[in-house]
Amino acid sequence: MAKWLPAALDYASQWAAYKVRLHELPGVSLAVLQDGKPVLTAAYGHADLGEGVKLTPDHQFRVASHSKSFTAVGVLKLVEAGRLRLDDRVGQHVKGLHKSLARATVGQLLSHSAGVIRDGADGGQWADRRPFLDESELRAELAVAPVLPANTRMKYSNHGFGLAGLMIEAVTGEPYGQWMAREVVARAGLKHTWPDTPTLEMDRLARGHGTKLLLGRRAIIPGDNPTNALAAATGFVSTAAELARFFSQIDPQAKKSLLHIESRREMTRPHWKVPDLSIEQHYGLGTIQGRIGPWETVGHSGGFQGFLTQTAVLRGQGLTVSVLTNAMDGTPGFFLEGIVRILQAFAAAGPAPKKLADWSGRWWGGPWGALDLVPLGDKVLVASPALWNPFADAAELTVGKGDEALIAKASGFASHGETARLVRSRSGKVAEVWVAASRLQTEKAAAKEVRALYRLAE
Repeated sequence: MAKWLPAALDYASQWAAYKVRLHELPGVSLAVLQDGKPVLTAAYGHADLGEGVKLTPDHQFRVASHSKSFTAVGVLKLVEAGRLRLDDRVGQHVKGLHKSLARATVGQLLSHSAGVIRDGADGGQWADRRPFLDESELRAELAVAPVLPANTRMKYSNHGFGLAGLMIEAVTGEPYGQWMAREVVARAGLKHTWPDTPTLEMDRLARGHGTKLLLGRRAIIPGDNPTNALAAATGFVSTAAELARFFSQIDPQAKKSLLHIESRREMTRPHWKVPDLSIEQHYGLGTIQGRIGPWETVGHSGGFQGFLTQTAVLRGQGLTVSVLTNAMDGTPGFFLEGIVRILQAFAAAGPAPKKLADWSGRWWGGPWGALDLVPLGDKVLVASPALWNPFADAAELTVGKGDEALIAKASGFASHGETARLVRSRSGKVAEVWVAASRLQTEKAAAKEVRALYRLAE
């Protein structure tokens, strides 16, 4: 393990816990793996607000479109076995399709370039207005002409991956869930991951939650509904650690994987740029490629009623991050980016020496909220944990002799060139921090002061 990584993970966990509290989210589960092995698993908040069930890293989430990555791995395993080819016409394996769709290739299906309608004529299954489509309903939708000619552009389609599930069934002669559970899930070494709503361990399934805005409180969403013929697109249930373990294996640099390296390269290379998106992303075969700062990422996201989730391999770093939230406003992408930004800062600066240990911790400026002192390398950052990148425009302290430091770098709107100092109690413990003219206290002391100032009851 890199020397900087333990301190980075420790702060990433503290920051994530603060964000869950700040945004009053039901729960967040996260995992970071290095070279396929867990280096951080953590859970914050609740699995079920209604029942008051605390969230643990072992709780399972509906991970929705992460299912597409599992399905793509299943197809590539059949390609490796010589039972399919990526340039096969889909109609060779699945009958009853519209003639235009039948001519689309397997590769086009997996890269969302077959032109298939996204969710059919009525996507009410996504709002719990109707069950997810059964096979006959899906086949009826697939008998209709595609929205676009194949190989025109990237156009996301849940129906298209539902068709990929039908293709797996046609080639293997087995139900999608049964074959995937044995040939993909089990071979990846996953024990708490299911292709659709689990029939066992239901007490481990976290509940979804709506936003507070609509009702003034969060609706509890069971999240246990089967996805039927769309399981290949959105059915999977997993934990943060197992998702990260699975995605770490599709990295071409992985030492152990259930896929050959050629398949992993094909799966994770950019096939299509995602059009009309404010950030640059590409789509491969069941994977999303992007970038956070200098690091390239490959993974997937997922959205289900009451659940938002995201996982990314940090290419070339040997690291995989998975963030699962059980709220419709869970913003897992922001959580994931914040964690990656923290990792990048520590990787660039290296570990801090022990002499900076007292220049650390969360300190409160009364009603203004919290700031974090974060030692890394030879400096101390004054970070804002309320931000999705807590190190954005953070002031930098250079610690001198005793308990004083110079604000060596700060925005022109801040206190560049001024001093910071520690104030200790009689026992020698740091009790306050002054950053220029700002007095920062412990949370307990700050809360007491604010209550007194504004005559608030406890």
